[in-house]
Amino acid sequence: MHKILVADDNADLRKQIVEILDAAGYAIEEAANGREAVEKVGKGDFDVIILDSIMPIMKGLEVISEIRKVSPKTKVVIMTAFATIENAVDFIKKGAAHYLPKPFKISELLTIVRREIEESSFDEGASSADMDYVLNALANPIRRRIIKLLHSSNGMRFMEINRMLAIEDHTKLVFHLRILKEAHIVSQDDAKTYLLTGEGQRVLTSLSILEKHLTTG
Repeated sequence: MHKILVADDNADLRKQIVEILDAAGYAIEEAANGREAVEKVGKGDFDVIILDSIMPIMKGLEVISEIRKVSPKTKVVIMTAFATIENAVDFIKKGAAHYLPKPFKISELLTIVRREIEESSFDEGASSADMDYVLNALANPIRRRIIKLLHSSNGMRFMEINRMLAIEDHTKLVFHLRILKEAHIVSQDDAKTYLLTGEGQRVLTSLSILEKHLTTG
């Protein structure tokens, strides 16, 4: 379950956001000021932080700077009732991933949170393996199909893969499997069964996200 921190000194608004995200299936924690937000980030592993720009003790820009020190990969979505281009630029420069003007629609909040979590998953999958190998592996549609087949079947033998793909020239399949193995996306066990590695599972997540964005965007 993805974990989100909601930091806002306005208790009513904070409660509303918590209820929305909780209903969407996220694990939620709260912070009533900037210092509390930084302390919680230091102790917990959050996917996204929903952060008010103006709070007691520490302002939004200060909070972002401190969060970047303890959790540089965590996505920060800044909320503000004073939306200007200058403010947006300042927050993005400090490390905010997104800028959400108040008031906002529920659908807008959920879309932003979902997008930031997907981008985090993509970043993790892409950075966990050698980028050149990964991109080369994903460039070919046959290799993409192999990755999906192995995921859906929890492992397949060579002839099973060949039968599913209907490749007449077996040497072509050997070539594609070798590329996937060199990229550490696919491995073989003692029974000669081809399996997705841990890297392969993360790459599959990235591939799914990329395909979704290409078909909807």
